[in-house]
Amino acid sequence: MGRKVTVATCALNQWALDFEGNFQRILKSIQIAKGKGARYRLGPELEIWPIMHRNVRYNCRVIFLNRKILLIRPKMALANEGNYRELRWFTPWARSRQTEEYVLPRMLQDLTKQKTVPFGDVVLATQDTCIGSEICEELWTPCSPHVNMGLDGVEIITNASGSHHVLRKAHTRVDLVTMATSKNGGIYLLANQKGCDGDRLYYDGCAMIAMNGSIFAQGTQFSLDDVEVLTATLDLEDVRSYRAEISSRNLEATRVNPYPRVTVDFALSVSEDLLEPVSEPVEWTYHRPEEEISLGPACWLWDFLRRSNQAGFFLPLSGGVDSAASACVVYSMCCLVCEAVKSGNQQVLTDVQNLVDESSYTPQDPRELCGRLLTTCYMASENSSQETHNRATKLAQQIGSYHISLNIDPAVKAILGIFSLVTGKFPRFSAHGGSSRENLALQNVQARIRMVLAYLFAQLSLWSRGARGSLLVLGSANVDESLLGYLTKYDCSSADINPIGGISKTDLRAFVQLCAERFQLPVLQAILSAPATAELEPLADGQVSQMDEEDMGMTYTELSIFGRLRKVAKAGPYSMFCKLLNMWKDSCTPRQVAEKVKRFFSKYSINRHKMTTLTPAYHAENYSPDDNRFDLRPFLYNTRWPWQFLCIDNQVVQLERKTSQTLEEQIQEHFKEPSPIWKQLLPKDP
Repeated sequence: MGRKVTVATCALNQWALDFEGNFQRILKSIQIAKGKGARYRLGPELEIWPIMHRNVRYNCRVIFLNRKILLIRPKMALANEGNYRELRWFTPWARSRQTEEYVLPRMLQDLTKQKTVPFGDVVLATQDTCIGSEICEELWTPCSPHVNMGLDGVEIITNASGSHHVLRKAHTRVDLVTMATSKNGGIYLLANQKGCDGDRLYYDGCAMIAMNGSIFAQGTQFSLDDVEVLTATLDLEDVRSYRAEISSRNLEATRVNPYPRVTVDFALSVSEDLLEPVSEPVEWTYHRPEEEISLGPACWLWDFLRRSNQAGFFLPLSGGVDSAASACVVYSMCCLVCEAVKSGNQQVLTDVQNLVDESSYTPQDPRELCGRLLTTCYMASENSSQETHNRATKLAQQIGSYHISLNIDPAVKAILGIFSLVTGKFPRFSAHGGSSRENLALQNVQARIRMVLAYLFAQLSLWSRGARGSLLVLGSANVDESLLGYLTKYDCSSADINPIGGISKTDLRAFVQLCAERFQLPVLQAILSAPATAELEPLADGQVSQMDEEDMGMTYTELSIFGRLRKVAKAGPYSMFCKLLNMWKDSCTPRQVAEKVKRFFSKYSINRHKMTTLTPAYHAENYSPDDNRFDLRPFLYNTRWPWQFLCIDNQVVQLERKTSQTLEEQIQEHFKEPSPIWKQLLPKDP
């Protein structure tokens, strides 16, 4: 009597509208699954295309066997927050446990010899088990379909997913799958997309197979392999005995409404499987956040580069942490490419040969490959220090990039000369007696000239060297600077793509430290120990006088906290003030908390317009201010926040009054009728 089943799930690097490439990757995964003995193969969400049923577009799973479509299962819960706008494209199927007949297009009727197939919320009954389907978001909903399916006797749950990477998210995904099978028993297969989606997201694989609360197969989270297939051989009797021991589950199972079943004359198990070995549980291996940064953005860059038909990257290298982090991501990408080629990945080898325009080229040394794919440039001005110049030069040498050093002062003077010729005025820095407006304008001129030069060299530097193609310009503004708007609009933060734009300064520093150790790049220690500075104001006795955190009026650590409270906790000024009173009670007075919150919201709202032109960046944080897709908010605010700031100020006054009261006064105050804040704001009678 057969009871052991070999099942397969996969992660595929599918690309929108790449029909031929998508087909080949699907076909390859099926061949691999069959080669491993699997009798069921699960693919990721939307691996082919959506389906129109009665003039309504649905996101569907299509299950087929031997050239016959068995059923079509439409998605019932659509992701419609954060990065997802599924309701813009699809309609959820709302008829629980109901089916209709779907009339196949004539071209499919000719292939399958079928006219109609079941369409709806239905499960598949084989000779030896029962299989149910979830689609991505349905695993994350409060009432996931797998709960009632499991109670109704479905033993294998399959989830075709399209789940993107966010730092520290893998734990949640794994916990959801293991908990689903721990409470209710059963086998759970999760397939996922992998790779760049042609936008800001990176889908990070992590395909898995679980049973009864344990993981039996773990897929890679970051890989340059376009196709990855996992298999596991599991015993259905382990599911049945596990469920039989959960009394509360069995009582609920007697009350569940049954699912309609599509019966198929096919078995996942074979009759003689007594000697077939079963898979053993594995312990899930997680990456540290700094390792995720080293791998995720590197894979994203590789997909972007090979699919954009450009010849490499151009990176303005300042000698600071952020641009060094972008350079390290590219170097990490080169390491991954060399490792993939060494392991026999023919697709990666073909792609890199196309990029460097050499059909016989085989990359072996990441430094040598980096010299072909990455051009770095230090753009000095009269405000630049020798220290940043030296650090940029040493980093370029250690990673092997093709490096350029130039001076932007002639261009700056030419631009200011035009302004002076037209107006008769010549702006000065604050250090030289100028106003704050003059000071800021002079900083912005330098920053914007660097952007113009970056694009000029990106387009023509390979031409000047006799090589073909152009380069993608990389940005290096981190998520905290973008949130506050601590950048010049259309400066070097304006680029084609930004590998670190969704990552906090704190996490970037940990990533750079990892690179210093893992890649043996000693200059990174000097970069980490140097103060963060934009170097846009005059030096003082040859030393840097401008510091980022002094300019911002807050630390990068505080910025990360502000960002999470603003986006994740949905806190406005007053709510944020109330939360931080407790969080910072040991380090700040209420008045200090109030000043920090007001400073943040003032600068955030003044600079919100900069988010509308923010360079497309790798999405890695849940508090990203990306205005295009993730953080859809106005870019014109009342920057004075009159009501909110007044509420904060009144609360500070009350708190300070309480701290100065005697115990007797506090007791008397406690028994007075409370005065709502809105009463305090009413005009007093004359």
